Amino acid sequence: MTISEQKVQMRLNDIKEKIQKAQLRFNKNNEDDKKVELVAVSKTHGVDEIEQAIKADQKVFGENRVQEAYEKWPELKEKYSDIKLHLIGPLQTNKVRDAVALFDVIETVDREKLARKLRAEMDIAKKELDLFVQVNIGQESQKAGIAPQEAVEFVKRCRNDYGLNIIGLMAIPPVNKAAGPYFAQLAQLAKEAQLENLSIGMSKDFEIAIYIGANYVRVGSAIFGKRISQ
Repeated sequence: MTISEQKVQMRLNDIKEKIQKAQLRFNKNNEDDKKVELVAVSKTHGVDEIEQAIKADQKVFGENRVQEAYEKWPELKEKYSDIKLHLIGPLQTNKVRDAVALFDVIETVDREKLARKLRAEMDIAKKELDLFVQVNIGQESQKAGIAPQEAVEFVKRCRNDYGLNIIGLMAIPPVNKAAGPYFAQLAQLAKEAQLENLSIGMSKDFEIAIYIGANYVRVGSAIFGKRISQ
């Protein structure tokens, strides 16, 4: 095993230990609470690094771009059949067919046109995916996501009009601001929408997210190191 391979496995084990400790610290009735699922964000990182994480018993991964995922994951998913792959980046409607074919979970449903397209492509593929609605929790113009004030009604339309299996909400808080209040706002929206799952928290703030009630945390650089620029 090379030094870089050891680093990936050591970092991954460190993150999992921190997640477990955060669960024990923040969950008063831990035996009744849902497990926090680590989504290892492998965007811009190669197959060799991903395989080291898989060998360290990581089963859930996240990618930002459909095209990049297709360069890495078809063979990996064939080789490791128990892997689950999440799309955590914005999804263009012209990429929906490819996304439905490759991914197991899409975390970035954020508009009516995309909801319609997902329904149509899943019907064609005879495949149902678990989906999250992405909320632009900081109402930032440069970020994707539905506005917070529209999120609950949008979840209802996704379920009632399109029969989509919306299992939770996802958000990315503004950079350089305290994440906690934004996470708490998303948790309240999830409660109003009768959703049990929150995908919040990344390398710098996943422990705060667990405190708020996250059951999916998306961690990349703390596992794989500095992101390779594209």
